[in-house]
Amino acid sequence: MPVSIRIATRDWDYLTPLILGDVSSPRVAVEVERVATLIPDLATDSNCDAAEVSFSRYVSTMAAGADSIVGVPCFIMRGFRHRCIITAEASPLERLSDLAGKRIGLTGWRDSGNTWTRAALRRAGVGVEDAYWFAGRLTSEHPISDRLDGFGRRGRIEVAPGERPMMELLAEGQLDAVFTPFMPGGFFGPASGFRQLLRDFRAAERAYFEDVGYVPGMHLVAVKASVVEHHPWLPQELARLIDESQRVWTAKRRKYAETSPWIIEELLHAGRDLPPTWNDSGLAANRRMIDDFVVELHIQGIVAERMSAEALFPFEAKSRATAA
Repeated sequence: MPVSIRIATRDWDYLTPLILGDVSSPRVAVEVERVATLIPDLATDSNCDAAEVSFSRYVSTMAAGADSIVGVPCFIMRGFRHRCIITAEASPLERLSDLAGKRIGLTGWRDSGNTWTRAALRRAGVGVEDAYWFAGRLTSEHPISDRLDGFGRRGRIEVAPGERPMMELLAEGQLDAVFTPFMPGGFFGPASGFRQLLRDFRAAERAYFEDVGYVPGMHLVAVKASVVEHHPWLPQELARLIDESQRVWTAKRRKYAETSPWIIEELLHAGRDLPPTWNDSGLAANRRMIDDFVVELHIQGIVAERMSAEALFPFEAKSRATAA
């Protein structure tokens, strides 16, 4: 009889084979609960055994000595961040270095994606102290909430003026650029009035990959420690299922490429510009990315000390050592 678990994640399309049962395991039956936003605290959530969690908040949790969840180096959300910087269509800004001294809005200071985007800026010579930052809601459809998360600094990192939607501030010229993981409504239309800061962000992202060797991870899978205590094999089996679901989904997308007029071009680029291992799970496959992220969190003042990959994923490290 397989162990039944429920995992809360956003409805990433590559999980479809897992959700439909095309990918399965005799050891674990996975029920996917699709959520619009990440659940606040897996450890205290009575509804789920596992969840998609923020990489940044996971590192902070581990740095605080928590042991109620087991992180798995299975990065369920990855993506390059150069595309996530948008500006007004008429803006003269076109390079990351152009943002020095500018007013930049972002959807949350400690968010993993925004941490990676600031890392990309730092590589271009623009550090936290070289710009003015404003955290706020992207559009009027988004709620007003605490997006500074305790990291505000007067004159450097502040709340968006009047808590107004950042896209309005960008359109009026009160902001020079905005960091956002998801594009606002209307952005994909021909007359949105906005564009990516980098007109050829694909080239920048390809160059970034050639330099660092990874696609940044924003969210990872975590399992309640109480579940892992009874089923120590479960984290790796869950990661295997998610990896297999993505493999099956990719194969089907390549076959059924008519789901959008030009998705075949994207599939060709991804298949030829990235190695087939770009989204592999596991400590060894993700060590450099994990180490670089922790360095960024430390440099940006989000965590006080740097933690090793083994300290962040002790269960994974122990499991690999035992298997060896």
